[in-house]
Amino acid sequence: MQALLNLPGLQFFERGWLSANNILFTDKESATLIDSGYVAHQDQTLALVQHALSGRPLDRLVNTHLHSDHCGGNAILQNHYPQLVTFIPPGESEAVANWDEQSLSYLPTGQLCPRFKFDGLLQTGQSLRLASLDWQVLAAPGHDPHSVILFEPLHKILISADALWANGFGVVFPELEGVAAFNEVGQTLDLIESLHPEWVIPGHGAVFRNVDEALAISRKKLDGFITQPEKHARYGAKVLLKYKLLELHRVQYVDFMSWAIGTHYLQVLHSGYAPDIDIQSWIEDLLRDLERSKALAFENTLILNQ
Repeated sequence: MQALLNLPGLQFFERGWLSANNILFTDKESATLIDSGYVAHQDQTLALVQHALSGRPLDRLVNTHLHSDHCGGNAILQNHYPQLVTFIPPGESEAVANWDEQSLSYLPTGQLCPRFKFDGLLQTGQSLRLASLDWQVLAAPGHDPHSVILFEPLHKILISADALWANGFGVVFPELEGVAAFNEVGQTLDLIESLHPEWVIPGHGAVFRNVDEALAISRKKLDGFITQPEKHARYGAKVLLKYKLLELHRVQYVDFMSWAIGTHYLQVLHSGYAPDIDIQSWIEDLLRDLERSKALAFENTLILNQ
């Protein structure tokens, strides 16, 4: 937990890669949390918020998008703070209301998210009053077609979610399903550049200021994915495998392989990009790639996260 820019009322909780970062805003009127992490870390999320608020209630919860690592703590926060008002982007409101885990990506990715409710929608172009400042809500499709980012023009602070990190951006999930979205990633990067942010609070990783460098890295990666879409598919598959290992820490090889073979996104990627080999051999090859990069280790019959 750290203060940002010594800006009164803004606290940044840098989490790991399993849980998205959280940003807590407080002023005289309200206390608002941006994103709530993954369900495996929900107790830690609640503890961080309780400690930071020192007995004050949390009034609002805002999700930049509804991937499981950004909203997995919603339910525990809603249960602990009964008056909590939750805002989500409008694109998946019907899926949340009906709790359609297929449309919300939790079943296709093999990830977990406890059911939560919402009370309002984040509309592009609206302004949110957070820590006595006005933050613009902007559409940021690409990584997720319904994602938003938040920008405060006075101090030029951008909450970029997974649209821009210091070293790239999040997996372009629509592309994994065969829906063209690389162009939207580029448009979102152009939007961010046009804002001229001086500070970026990303969905993962530390706060950074070298925005031009981050944009250059992202555009280079995007160009590589456009030129070689199979490179993005393989990257996305390894992200899904690594993410599950972050959740499990250690798992029997046979159990992990069973999970991977049964995961829809991995099935789609295998059939689309490696149909000439069986899916188990393909996943084994991805795991060996992750081993070579020291993202995991094999120990007898176990796979260990590293």
